[in-house]
Amino acid sequence: MALVAGKYALRSVGRNVRRTALSVLGIAIGVALALFMESMNRGREGLFARAAAYSGSGHLRVVPRGWRLRRDPRLRLAGFEADLAAARDLPGVAVVAPRARAQVLLAMGTHVVPIEAVGVDPEAEQRAYRFVRNVVAGRWLRPDDEPGAAVVGQAVADRLEAELGDDLLATVVGEGGRIESGMLRIVGIVRTGSEEIDASICQVTLGELERLTGLRGAGEVTVLLSDHRSAPAARAALAARIAPGDEVLTFEDLAPEFKGHLEQDKATNRFVNGIILLIVVLGVASAQLAAVLERRREFAVLSALGMRARRMVRLVLLEALALGLAGGALGLALGLPVLWLFSTRGLDLSRLMGATWSFQGILIEPVIYGDLGPWIVPYVLAVALGATALASLYPAWFAARTDPAVALRVAQ
Repeated sequence: MALVAGKYALRSVGRNVRRTALSVLGIAIGVALALFMESMNRGREGLFARAAAYSGSGHLRVVPRGWRLRRDPRLRLAGFEADLAAARDLPGVAVVAPRARAQVLLAMGTHVVPIEAVGVDPEAEQRAYRFVRNVVAGRWLRPDDEPGAAVVGQAVADRLEAELGDDLLATVVGEGGRIESGMLRIVGIVRTGSEEIDASICQVTLGELERLTGLRGAGEVTVLLSDHRSAPAARAALAARIAPGDEVLTFEDLAPEFKGHLEQDKATNRFVNGIILLIVVLGVASAQLAAVLERRREFAVLSALGMRARRMVRLVLLEALALGLAGGALGLALGLPVLWLFSTRGLDLSRLMGATWSFQGILIEPVIYGDLGPWIVPYVLAVALGATALASLYPAWFAARTDPAVALRVAQ
């Protein structure tokens, strides 16, 4: 019976070629638009995740328990070596970067700049911190650097009226609240394109910051993953391995304001996608309803011959699914070349947002690359079949409620 219904549905679809072609084309255009929007949304989500992770936040961060409430840069990990080893052994890890922080007053002559200095592992930091490649004068830090070597942002150097090779007086609050001072020498200057970010960069080696503050160990272990979507599972796995007294935070915990911005962006994108799907649904519903009205006599005869309402609904839905499959296939054919173009060349928004754009200390690049992956096929099927099935519910209900006597009398 199902095979017979399927054959009947296919014959009904092919009976009016013009209407069927227009319906398939409408579904295809809607599917292609929805596919493009979803690809760019996924690409934008990945862009924001990478930008945040490689701007210093990371995907995960091991911190001392209670740091989230206090945000005190003088806090140090309870088990630095154990945390570092656990992070490096975690599956799917791309980079593990230990860091320590301290509030520092940098002075040169009569100029003073308050800043948060970061002690880093130079080798790991070169893979974890994207601004390493933006050194415009001098070089980045080295593991065997001379004591006092520091890299600062261009805005810091400008405010201090300092140049490459100049010595800076660094004053910090050390262990036990003591005021400690030391000399730093500028070996590199970074220019990111954002004055806000340039004004926050001051990096030295971990050993140098320990010498300056007297606080041993690292204050955090930043973890970058190969796939940002695996962060929840990686967090649970890492939390079970780190030393007691430490905890694992995600990027959302570290930057709740940026998370709120992303959620707002996602809500806007879902609204736009919903409008596109609504247009597809209304178009298919209109075409299906027109087809049902044209075939009222046919449905009246089927009803008079004993076809139940449930089977009649199934018949109309089968016709809609056939249209959905054809529209989905055509939409995929139309959308794939466009997706490939935007996934390789990207969508350049530099004319709208400039060469760079920063938000909450995160530098966002103006080029968005679409996401092209195996998710496309199930997404197309879900959109095409779901939209056509939803759009055909009312026409199917209308066909099932056709009164044979009335329909045949009107037809005559």
